[in-house]
Amino acid sequence: MKFLSLIGALAILAAIAAGVFFFGGFYNIAATEPDLGIVTWALEHVREASIDRHATATPPASFDSPANVQAGARAYAARGCVNCHGAPGVTWAKFSEGLHPDPPDLKDVVKELEPKEIFWVVRNGINMTGMPSFAANVANETELWQISAFVKKIGDVSEADYKAWVEAGPPPADPPK
Repeated sequence: MKFLSLIGALAILAAIAAGVFFFGGFYNIAATEPDLGIVTWALEHVREASIDRHATATPPASFDSPANVQAGARAYAARGCVNCHGAPGVTWAKFSEGLHPDPPDLKDVVKELEPKEIFWVVRNGINMTGMPSFAANVANETELWQISAFVKKIGDVSEADYKAWVEAGPPPADPPK
């Protein structure tokens, strides 16, 4: 019984110490400072678990059609995604190097993501990362799926194709709401 009391007391002391550390301003939130390993681990696991739980939408049947992917490339460029994530033959804007965490190189991360997960992130954004919700401000559901289709294929798109698709013109205007 004494052992359990000791474990309980240590747990309470650890919780108090963590509270003082984080809420007392000792944890440095500057984007120039690397996160503690436990903080990085926790944020990554919370992000992955949240996306897994909430990404439930079913992609349209035409999700990976060439027309959808090409329209997605135009919307990706028009909505400014290229500024933080780059694109085939296009490097991201210098300011994105100051974001913390760094915006991911999409061609490296989308291989393991399902279309519904990409769509959920594009639609809803991710708190505390700089990734905005595109549903909250500008894009309709069709365009969100098109951007998601392009992102899913981004690693397979050549520089020449991307340039041609983007030069084909902006995506169609959003329908009136």
